[in-house]
Amino acid sequence: MSPRHRQAPDAVVVGGGLAGLACALDLCSVGRRVALLEASDGVGGRMRTDRREGFLLDRGFQVFNTSYPQVRRRLDLRGLRLRPFTAGVIAHTPKGPVRLADPTREPGVAGALLPGRVFSARDLAALGALTARDAILPASAARRRRDGSTSAALTRAGVSDAAIADFLRPFLSGVFLEDRLETSARFFHLVWRSMVRGSLCLPEEGIGAVPARLAEGLPEGVLRLDTPVAEVTDAGVLLEDGSEVAAKTVVVATNAATAARLLPHLTVPDTRTVTTYYHATARTPLAEPTLVVDSAGTVLNTCVLSEVAPTYAPAGTGLVSTSVLGSDLPGRSQVVLGRLAELYGTDTSDWQQVAAYTVEGALPAMLPPWPLSRTTRLGRGRYVCGDHQATGSVQGALASGARAAREVCADLERQP
Repeated sequence: MSPRHRQAPDAVVVGGGLAGLACALDLCSVGRRVALLEASDGVGGRMRTDRREGFLLDRGFQVFNTSYPQVRRRLDLRGLRLRPFTAGVIAHTPKGPVRLADPTREPGVAGALLPGRVFSARDLAALGALTARDAILPASAARRRRDGSTSAALTRAGVSDAAIADFLRPFLSGVFLEDRLETSARFFHLVWRSMVRGSLCLPEEGIGAVPARLAEGLPEGVLRLDTPVAEVTDAGVLLEDGSEVAAKTVVVATNAATAARLLPHLTVPDTRTVTTYYHATARTPLAEPTLVVDSAGTVLNTCVLSEVAPTYAPAGTGLVSTSVLGSDLPGRSQVVLGRLAELYGTDTSDWQQVAAYTVEGALPAMLPPWPLSRTTRLGRGRYVCGDHQATGSVQGALASGARAAREVCADLERQP
């Protein structure tokens, strides 16, 4: 530990996820003494990767979007050795599987977007206008929109009920972790914009490489792992081992449930739960890095991760990731395996389940009207940040942490 960080910190940041890392990094960059306290044995929060028997297992299926401003500001994308997904999806509809892709990036499948093949001419015009508007307008335009549900926004844009039910709902359910498209239209437009302007990828070392790279920028002695906080006190924080860390400024950068426990008067949104199953296969069921979505709703989405990044599985083995809404209920894994046989058109009886991760509080339930950003100040010297205080995304978590750091610095400068 450096001599500087042996001194009492100017600020304690509770939680080493993306929001806490961003806050701590920004405070350190302006010379503030910081103690970043993480309860577990590693940084990342929900954005971590386990290594097991040669497999890389992200704690829930995640993708990394290169277009987010906070990502571009903070990370060396080349250093992450990103591997892209196909710029499109295979949607399993009542009429069979349909391949949809961005024709500017996947020109080989542009024929599917001819009027009448998948979408009607009206749907193509409506989606084209919506996409162009979201791609061209600044992100701030979303904040000025009158908010409503994503479902209502798509209908208002002129997209037919059939196109929503067969294609957009199955795809967006995996993004929002809900199947009624009740999520804020403001957030939908930001998501749509980011997908048009960026690429969806995975780091070769797993999604946990993202917070790990951020943590490498912290000064020595700032990060303290295996340091769970029991209580936020008037003097700072009380640790579960009974010791205290004194600080006039405390930033709670945890998930919503933990934040509500540490800050009893805090109001947090409901959250979404998702379960991801990982299966090892002797041969790949789909020889391409493409996301498959299911209009029947049995699964949210599935993909062969080892086709996206071969590092996710031992040589000669495939790794399939499949996500469903809610928890890992009894018998559900067998239902999922049966649906995978239909989606991939193959026998799945010899597939071996490697792991199942249920992530409670995976995303905030962003019901309209949803503010895309909000102050992190709770009271004198007390702050809260995280995706539940912004948007349920990497961008939202990092931006919330950055805002907390700005507000902490402004308030500290005003103190005598």
